[in-house]
Amino acid sequence: MAEQLKNKLNISAVNELGSLIHSVWPDFAVTEFIETVLLKLDELELKARADYLARSLHVYLPDDYVDAIAILLQAAEYLREEQFSGWAHYLAWPLIDYVALYGLEHRNISFAALEKLTPLFTGEFAIRFFLKAYFDETYQQMLVWAEHDDEHVRRLASEGIRPRLPWAQQLTELRHDPALIWPLLDKLKNDPSLYVRRSVANNINDISKDHPQMVIDVCSEWQKNASENTSWVIRHALRSLVKQGIADVYPLLGFSQSVSIEQVQFRLSHSQLLLGQTLVLELEMLSKQVQHAVLDYRIRFVGASGKTSREKVFKWKNMRLAEAEYLQIQKRHTLQKISTRKYYPGTHEIECLLNGQCIARASFELLIP
Repeated sequence: MAEQLKNKLNISAVNELGSLIHSVWPDFAVTEFIETVLLKLDELELKARADYLARSLHVYLPDDYVDAIAILLQAAEYLREEQFSGWAHYLAWPLIDYVALYGLEHRNISFAALEKLTPLFTGEFAIRFFLKAYFDETYQQMLVWAEHDDEHVRRLASEGIRPRLPWAQQLTELRHDPALIWPLLDKLKNDPSLYVRRSVANNINDISKDHPQMVIDVCSEWQKNASENTSWVIRHALRSLVKQGIADVYPLLGFSQSVSIEQVQFRLSHSQLLLGQTLVLELEMLSKQVQHAVLDYRIRFVGASGKTSREKVFKWKNMRLAEAEYLQIQKRHTLQKISTRKYYPGTHEIECLLNGQCIARASFELLIP
């Protein structure tokens, strides 16, 4: 069985953290700290553990934030010297949370601390406390970070201002109006680091869920003089809009502006299907021109009321079609019970989408014993 993620901050990690801080500040009551942490640690999940460790550290560190953060930064230097894989050195997370919880009144000191700590883990959750409290000042700092030499700090400038960042406080104002996010992303769209570019793409993907046309417009402008790095960002940023089958997205990804086909035939292997069985989709069509196309299919799911309540687009195939090419293709789709989706009996409709345009549809009745 895979290790639970929360065990990245288990009792061994707590002992290591306590010993590390005691080594740089001998007055640290390491035994009392560990006893305090153990009162609640086991019942908490990962993010809550980081928060609880930060609050427990506050009990035993100096009352003065400037003195306390100096101790934590000195301890972080030892973490920096250790060999660890990837970006996730979880022992740094409580130190970063400490900055968020207790450093708001010492903004510049805290910015400097986050800049030093984020390469060990990530300050993306912590920086949102400062965006909430001092948006203008924090935003200006993030513009500076977007040009930092360290890829982790540059990534913080993008990831920290994502409007829908998982596990984080939601930036409601930026979800309503993301205009201020774009200058940051514009600085980073051609970043040499894939780590940074992935964050930029995820940020734009977040924006696309609330402002699809804005994202299409910006990506269209970027595409005019796009480098290979920027093109990568655009392709990955538009993934949610592709899944929605929005037709204006496909030319940005190098697919044909319009598709021309005829003799379309679409069949399903079953007119009635039991939950757990596999449905085979069969499509035939004739291409009337040379074209680069994306074939997807959309299922309109029935809800508890017996009416269509939601829909989801599934990937099928990317294709380059020649003029007069006749295509015959199949796709298997199993409707199996999963924890994230509840099925209801009734008539479900399936649409074939070619570059976001519906070219055929069929339906089947789902039976649930």
